[in-house]
Amino acid sequence: MTSSTMEAVHPSVVSHQEWLAARKDFLDKEKEFTRLRDELSRQRRALPWETVDKRYEFDSPRGKVSLSDLFGGRSQLVIYHFMLGPGWPQGCPSCSYLADHFDGAAIHLANRDTTLAVISRAPISEIEAFKKRMGWKFPWVSAFHSDFNYDYHVSFTPEERASGKVYYNYTVDEFPAEEGPGLSVFAKDAAGDVFHTYSTFARGLDILVGTYNFLDLVPKGRDEDGLSFTMSWVRHHDKYEQGYQTDAALTPNELFEKYQQMKSTAGSCCSSESHS
Repeated sequence: MTSSTMEAVHPSVVSHQEWLAARKDFLDKEKEFTRLRDELSRQRRALPWETVDKRYEFDSPRGKVSLSDLFGGRSQLVIYHFMLGPGWPQGCPSCSYLADHFDGAAIHLANRDTTLAVISRAPISEIEAFKKRMGWKFPWVSAFHSDFNYDYHVSFTPEERASGKVYYNYTVDEFPAEEGPGLSVFAKDAAGDVFHTYSTFARGLDILVGTYNFLDLVPKGRDEDGLSFTMSWVRHHDKYEQGYQTDAALTPNELFEKYQQMKSTAGSCCSSESHS
């Protein structure tokens, strides 16, 4: 795995007064971005809702649960669509990268009337095994016996894949895997009716990755320009010390196929380059 040297990103070195002047000029841009983000968030919250008429049931460690059950007594539900398909020996490394941030946020979200849960199409036994390995605590249920993943366009049928293109991120395009990453938001009113309020995919998930937000502050940034695709450096957190290297010569699709053939991992298909 290659990385840019500090010399390659080193800008000019100036006096403290010059540094302060440049920093304050940039602060004006940061404040403008913050205001624009606040306005975008306001507009997102003002988007229309749609009623969830279909009754979805999922397999959980305690038996069957409904979409309504996943709210856990709260009125807002955030679902992360995790790429772990039936028979996959491991979850997607990039989805795992995001999921490493979930447990710390869950208690805070719960105290803002929001439940965070994860859904994958793998059977619950496979989910539980991988969850135990990774040491995660967040609620994670299986849509193996449900249309949920297909209805929310994060799982693709063999027929869709055979056609060469699938519907993902609100467009029809090529996609290198049978599962895709995403996030969906639901609300429940006092009468118990459930509404779908928002879904986002691809680069829309970027904001969930706290590690990226830290990296955006340091001189090298995300340091991904020389890689075959973004996130190709990402490992399951128990793999970083095991010589688990990316083949930088492979495309995301080729890398996924290699992972499938090796039966060692599911491909890292959250690449923002392919699905921005």
